[in-house]
Amino acid sequence: MLTQEEIVEISALLKRRWTVSAMARHLGRDRKTVRAYIKGERQPGRRKPVAADWFAPFVEYIAIRMRDDPHVWASALYDELQPLGFPRSYVTLARQLRLRGLRPHCEACAGVKGRATIEIAHPPGEELQWDWQEFRNTPWGEPTYLLNGALSHSSKGRGVFAESMDQAHLVEAIHGVLQRLGGTARRWRIDRLAGAVDQKTGRLLASFAAVAKYYGVAVDVCPPRRANRKGVVEKHHHFGAGRWWRTARVRSQQEAQLSYDRFEATIGDARRRGQTTVAEMARAEQLMPIPLHPYPATVEVERLVGDSALVAFRANLYGVHPGLVKTTVQVRHRLGTDSISIVSPSGVVAAEYRLAPSGAGVIQRLPELRAALESAVLIAFTTEPPCKRKENRPPSPEALAAAARLALLSDREVTVDLNRYAELVGASS
Repeated sequence: MLTQEEIVEISALLKRRWTVSAMARHLGRDRKTVRAYIKGERQPGRRKPVAADWFAPFVEYIAIRMRDDPHVWASALYDELQPLGFPRSYVTLARQLRLRGLRPHCEACAGVKGRATIEIAHPPGEELQWDWQEFRNTPWGEPTYLLNGALSHSSKGRGVFAESMDQAHLVEAIHGVLQRLGGTARRWRIDRLAGAVDQKTGRLLASFAAVAKYYGVAVDVCPPRRANRKGVVEKHHHFGAGRWWRTARVRSQQEAQLSYDRFEATIGDARRRGQTTVAEMARAEQLMPIPLHPYPATVEVERLVGDSALVAFRANLYGVHPGLVKTTVQVRHRLGTDSISIVSPSGVVAAEYRLAPSGAGVIQRLPELRAALESAVLIAFTTEPPCKRKENRPPSPEALAAAARLALLSDREVTVDLNRYAELVGASS
């Protein structure tokens, strides 16, 4: 906005046939501003109307999200804002967050600096990196473990959730990841992976060596505290935790698996790698085929039998004898088969069922177990009406008489008859 004095100056300079550029340099103003005042498009003392702040409607939501989670990724916020009508690009969002100072300062993280790294060439299909990621605090109240596998060449990754990190769950998760990737690389790189490496010696377990032979791969074990050696999967952990887990709306492990699969197939594969994407680079991966069925390990988990004589396993329910209610049983499933066994605390197989699809929510109960449960329910059934708990029932005459006797005993004084005591002593002698 030009002042009245500057307008007067411009008027005088115009009569002297100064050019717009010369007047702008003389006044220290922009040429477009000076030209607008000369043409009468703007008036002195009046500011040009400022366009509406397009970012203002989103500030409240972003401020709330930043307050709830100061470390939420800007890319994750961008994913949330797009369905809400955010009109600009991710770069614009990141710039606005920085310029407006919307992210709270975190003193604990201010001094963290990265370590020096160097790029390592990874031929297509040569290496697949593995690692567990632990989630202790979950929306469904139980810890869960995510096994991530990431191809070193393209950075394409997939993950499978498990309720334990033992070897059987590791084998099952590995096969699930390989199915999602469409094959396996020729070498697997791991650190001291639970279920694969002896935690004391750092050597590969013989039982897991059999798994590697089954899939026809070689295994490289990283030295301890050398996370950069498997930086691809470490970065995949970081990407998944910040971009997906922090904002995921899931209520069970099954929902988390479905949500993570969608995330990996869309946002994960769409990540930019220079002039291309992860999905495009993954087409060059020369993966080996995998066996149809996983290595035949046996998954064993403990379950508490519910009041309806049902045992929960992967969002499905299986019936047992009513005599096992409130006891802890063991569910066993051999990978590659379509059946499960439920073993009682004494070690006896209580029931066997065909394994239902994970998350199907079905209830299976054998006919004989259903009959036993119905019999137990009928025996416990009574036709007596429920107790009337709001009746007036003062103490009965018998209760009052007992209370009177208690009162007499409490009021009676204790006396000692010495003559009677002497008689008793003489009789005993």
